[in-house]
Amino acid sequence: MEDYLSNLVVFDHPLIKHKVSHLCDINTGSKEFCELVKELTMLMGYEVLRDLKLKDVEIQAPLQKITTPVLAEDFTIVPILRAGLGMVEGLRALSPTAKVGHIGLFRNEKTLLPETYYFKLPEDVAAGPVIIVDPAFATGGSADAAIKYVKEAGCRDVRFMCIFASEVGVKLVYEHHPDVMIYAANYAPGPLNEQGYIYTAAGDAGDRLNGTVSYKPHN
Repeated sequence: MEDYLSNLVVFDHPLIKHKVSHLCDINTGSKEFCELVKELTMLMGYEVLRDLKLKDVEIQAPLQKITTPVLAEDFTIVPILRAGLGMVEGLRALSPTAKVGHIGLFRNEKTLLPETYYFKLPEDVAAGPVIIVDPAFATGGSADAAIKYVKEAGCRDVRFMCIFASEVGVKLVYEHHPDVMIYAANYAPGPLNEQGYIYTAAGDAGDRLNGTVSYKPHN
């Protein structure tokens, strides 16, 4: 196995594969696309958050008092705007107390490099894991920049979660951030197209989430 793949987890669950296929379908409308992104994020979140720390507390159960585990730490979700917002609700459904930061990045269409227009994190963001989310992980530029900003804020447990991951992006992040695990629902080896998109993915996830572009064929 190539070294850059050692930090990549690609989910192999039938439900995840099924929902990814529907995301890619040009006939999937904005409403269903949003729902699928949320559902995929929830399914993936169980594994991404598997190692959250626990603590024992005493509670009164119906028949007696018991000692039972609860979460000992919160995590922070950091969506890369704007498409990453579609994944926030899925993770917060798993833990409503999760905090949310925001990183506003856009890709310069000429250079294909990320440019930043907004960055805000919770004050205690470094106290627990940080999950950076973005549905499409193509060139890797936005993910690389987001990870860099979060690390500069003092965060040490940083994870990146996406639905579509490309070989190009995985290689770039591994080269710059070999300590960051990448979680994906789908992995595409090989090159990107001339615009920096993954050939086998769902197109522009931000546009499809917000209904600003439709890939449906015109009659």
